[in-house]
Amino acid sequence: MNAHHHPEPQDRPARLTVGVVGAGRVGPALAASLRLAGHRPVAVSGVSDASVRRAAALLPDVPLVPPAEVLARAELVLLTVPDDVLPGLVAGLAETGAVRPGQLIVHTSGRYGTAVLDPALRAGALPLALHPAMTFTGTAVDVQRLAGCSFGVTAPDELRLAAEALVIEMGGEPEWIAEAARPLYHAALAIGANHLVTLVAQSMELLAAAGVAAPHRMLGPLLGAALDNALRSGDAALTGPVARGDAGTVAAHVAELRAHAPHAVAGYLAMARTTADRALAHGLLKPELAEELLGVLSDAAGAGGPGNAGDAGDSGVGGAA
Repeated sequence: MNAHHHPEPQDRPARLTVGVVGAGRVGPALAASLRLAGHRPVAVSGVSDASVRRAAALLPDVPLVPPAEVLARAELVLLTVPDDVLPGLVAGLAETGAVRPGQLIVHTSGRYGTAVLDPALRAGALPLALHPAMTFTGTAVDVQRLAGCSFGVTAPDELRLAAEALVIEMGGEPEWIAEAARPLYHAALAIGANHLVTLVAQSMELLAAAGVAAPHRMLGPLLGAALDNALRSGDAALTGPVARGDAGTVAAHVAELRAHAPHAVAGYLAMARTTADRALAHGLLKPELAEELLGVLSDAAGAGGPGNAGDAGDSGVGGAA
């Protein structure tokens, strides 16, 4: 009765056999998403116990085999290994003859474009770089989170349509990234996502130390609003003592952190200096207040003795200038 009924995945004709080399948090989720789109995962490789568990949970009944065997069975191969491992893996697979002409070789590294796949290209493979801009848990929730997720895509011109189709089939949105821009693109995501986790975890620790019974409950609405405002307005969303130029408050913060959480001083100083620079450039921080504030930050950075967090603060603040 539903004119828009879609057949279940198992009822659709499979289009590509899919293999995963590296059953970390990313690979099994992408393969599971491709299965929902009608493709057929046929092999996965993984070494650690955690990898084996992830593969079993997200890709049940898909055999666990060595990497070369994954390539022997699959038309589309996902290389989902750490960035530093990727070049050696590609070179090794090509040298041993595991790569077949016409095979789609896809890596999910944010750092690299398609040049890292050149050994596979010379063996006749079709190279794609598809990086999901998403943090993964290694559980089934990751498949749901791919809906609407942006993918940083780099591909040869003749494969752009294929790359776009794969991303859309996984529920994602392709964003084209030039080969030379991949490291900058990846650094931007690391600053936004990876550092955010560190900041939030540290904030929760400090709130707990201050006697807050449920730090996550206190931070949830605040951080949600801050993130929404930042995405909408950029630097115009800056608030707080640094953006206002409240040098006395910032000095008090540093003193408390140095007394109760010295490990947090370096990060606070680095982010405060960066925030001050951006607030000043955006016209939020008045120049006459900025001078006193930056003086406080400079003094605080120089106050750390050998082995103190202040030493790290010196480096962090100087780098943000």
